[in-house]
Amino acid sequence: MEKIEHTTIPTNGINMHVASIGSGPAAILFLHGFPELWYSWRRHMLSLSSLGYRCIAPDLRGFGDSDAPPSPDSYTALHIAGDLVGLLDHLAIDQAFVVGHDWGAVMAWYLCLLRPDRVKALVNMSVAFPPRHPTRKPIESFRAFLGDDYYICRFQEAGEAEKDFARDDTVNLLKKFYLGRNPRPPCISKERGFSGLKAPETMPDWLSEEDVKFYARKYDAKGFTGGLNYYRALDRTWELTAAWSGVQVKVPVKFIIGDLDLTYHIPGAKEYIHNGGFKRDVPYLQEVVVMEGVAHFINQEKAEETAAHIYDFIKKF
Repeated sequence: MEKIEHTTIPTNGINMHVASIGSGPAAILFLHGFPELWYSWRRHMLSLSSLGYRCIAPDLRGFGDSDAPPSPDSYTALHIAGDLVGLLDHLAIDQAFVVGHDWGAVMAWYLCLLRPDRVKALVNMSVAFPPRHPTRKPIESFRAFLGDDYYICRFQEAGEAEKDFARDDTVNLLKKFYLGRNPRPPCISKERGFSGLKAPETMPDWLSEEDVKFYARKYDAKGFTGGLNYYRALDRTWELTAAWSGVQVKVPVKFIIGDLDLTYHIPGAKEYIHNGGFKRDVPYLQEVVVMEGVAHFINQEKAEETAAHIYDFIKKF
């Protein structure tokens, strides 16, 4: 871990904290999700840098030691793609392999959609490509299929989720996120809230108390608003990307998901992934891996295995 270097890079009007290791000619850009940080990729970075890759993992805008603009309007896919292109430009990287998970996966899809010339190949985890519905905004769709208590709908009101989270100890709260294994889409009533959920009492071998405390220190310092603003910008991204409606993602892709992942159990997700819709929208999709007995935070739970999957795919290029 002490070999990982940390720098701050100006990009797209913000300062971005970037962790990096390795000096090979090919670069891998790792994009984390919520509520995570660059730290989620530490084991992948050590493994793949030892195989000759230059590994780069930023704290995305709103997270960790990167700047966090206050308005949700500053967290659209166009903003994040701009941050990432600016980061690659600053590092003089013309093309990178990209690896994403959760929100990092969503933003990786958009980066491929908007700037496919900057992506050599993509390995995405947990979130399949979200094709833009031509007439219905994302939050409207979530409410229709999963109701007002669906967690993404509950995150929409500014300040409400933050108040809910603040009722809990941050370490305890993060354990609820990272260690949850119920694959049903999470619906949390306003009365109960996330603070009313029970955290697992034992830690798995893939996540230590010290790991959770590392995340908690950063969230205690930064707060959760930056991460929550990604959810609050969903409809704005939909509005701004109308010109890309129906456009295919045309980079080589490998997709990895756990069979206990909540995103795998959203109504219609399995059918989309396996019955031709995914391949239609992502024509260069080369492989779909479903890991048995693995939940949402697959990059942390199966770090060694997912690092091997990444290497097996990107070494072809």
